[in-house]
Amino acid sequence: MKIKEAIQHDNVDFTGIEPSYFLLGLLSAFDNRFQAMADKAIAEISWKQFFAIICINMCKEAPTIRELSEIMGSSHQNVKQILLKLEKKGFVSILTDQQDKRKQRIVLTDYCRDFCQKNDELSGKIIKGMFSGIGEEQLKTTIATIIQIENNLKNECDRM
Repeated sequence: MKIKEAIQHDNVDFTGIEPSYFLLGLLSAFDNRFQAMADKAIAEISWKQFFAIICINMCKEAPTIRELSEIMGSSHQNVKQILLKLEKKGFVSILTDQQDKRKQRIVLTDYCRDFCQKNDELSGKIIKGMFSGIGEEQLKTTIATIIQIENNLKNECDRM
């Protein structure tokens, strides 16, 4: 499939665009569109706040802010701001680590768990719609590609 066929936009000339540049632009535009849609669908909190909750929930034990920052791919400062807003809304508790008083651990509250359970059906419906017509092999290839790009990005950052 050619790039011009992939996205219909009358005011953009996709001729001659390097596929890697196009993919970066496509990912950025997708992120913006998805964030706007998710912010609208989940009115009580932002997509970034919900993403933090998803990442916390994936952890085997309550993560530190630093660990959560690494998982989310964001700075410590940005994640801390997201967590402070979530704490204020009653979604998380920021607790001092019992073994190392310098560390803070993030714990989801019962209110957060109830919120997630109530929104589980809506989330599933949105995801199902987004991935309609996309097979498991396509998903696996996309995941593997993005993981490779991310690993390459980390290596480039380490060389700087």
